[in-house]
Amino acid sequence: MPCTFVRLAGCPLRCVYCDTPQAIPLDSGESQSFETILEGLFSSKTPLVLVTGGEPLAQKNCISLLDELVKQYQHVQLETAGAHDISKVPNKVSIILDIKTPGSGEVERNRWQNMAILPKNTEIKFVLTNRDDYDWAKGIMVQYDLADKCTVLMSCTWGSLNPKDLAAWVVQDNLPVRMQLQLHKYIWGAETTGV
Repeated sequence: MPCTFVRLAGCPLRCVYCDTPQAIPLDSGESQSFETILEGLFSSKTPLVLVTGGEPLAQKNCISLLDELVKQYQHVQLETAGAHDISKVPNKVSIILDIKTPGSGEVERNRWQNMAILPKNTEIKFVLTNRDDYDWAKGIMVQYDLADKCTVLMSCTWGSLNPKDLAAWVVQDNLPVRMQLQLHKYIWGAETTGV
């Protein structure tokens, strides 16, 4: 589905595979009013808006922005690292909760309390760097009974884990997950930004 990203600057995490390092510094973006953001979204006319980062929930006005977006759009998503409390995210927002694996270098930042309050429209995402991350993610799925609670996504880190390997593991284990690829890298190239 065509989607417009609202990318918020600033991230306290330092994942080894970060694909948007330009959004890590808090001053990497420009300050905009909600009205300016909404005007830009209206001109794009996409059916879906995704708020991402950096780390959006590290920004003090993120929840207010989400409140404004759900008034205007039927489909609003939030992609968050899961290191921050998701309890205040509006119910109409679909959450993509990116659980940090050991290979990310940020596994200790996971806020496990979020697992007890997952809304029905949540997707859990595991970005995997190797087989150890895959096995770890399977354990987390069992520990938190994720297959019965939400959609689970597994994604390969670019240049680190071959998608053929992940596909083979998922099929071999008959794992109830969706495999996700970074399509923008396949379409426009790994170094292209702003697409």
